[in-house]
Amino acid sequence: MAKVSPLMFVPPVVFAALAGLFVAGMFRENPDELRSTFIGSQAPAVPQEAVQGTVQLTDADLRAGEITLVNFWASWCPPCRAEHPNLLDLEAEGYRIAGINFRDQQDQASEYLTNYEDPFFATGFDLRGRNAIDWGVTAPPETFIVDGDGTVLFRFVGPLVGSDYEQRFLPELAKALE
Repeated sequence: MAKVSPLMFVPPVVFAALAGLFVAGMFRENPDELRSTFIGSQAPAVPQEAVQGTVQLTDADLRAGEITLVNFWASWCPPCRAEHPNLLDLEAEGYRIAGINFRDQQDQASEYLTNYEDPFFATGFDLRGRNAIDWGVTAPPETFIVDGDGTVLFRFVGPLVGSDYEQRFLPELAKALE
């Protein structure tokens, strides 16, 4: 009788485990949502520098008793340009929007806000993207809804445009205001 090596069972076991993870992922509640580990936690620190010509965003601004939208953006980012009119509309409706510019150049960020209108009450400038990493931001744009005590309520990945914006972001914003 031939001797059977225990190593023969490793590939099928590994395959079965991976298949199980993939199947479980397909049946989770919202497979398109990137859940933030910060939901329900205090917002991470904001950059210690502002975009030139703007007001400096501070950690205290996120704990000022009002709902704040924190938008990570960059002047070189086409989806950021696409969402910009909606940010201006939200600002015109009275929402507090903080902008954190990252992986950009000061002069380009400042010029962008001058040329396209500034929807932010305050900004942070994150040259190397270190604060973005602390927030879990993968790529711009990303927007967070932060409660008046600094608690992160919701994370929206991608531009605030289209049906995803209308069907996911706006209802979460309305829920935060209740």
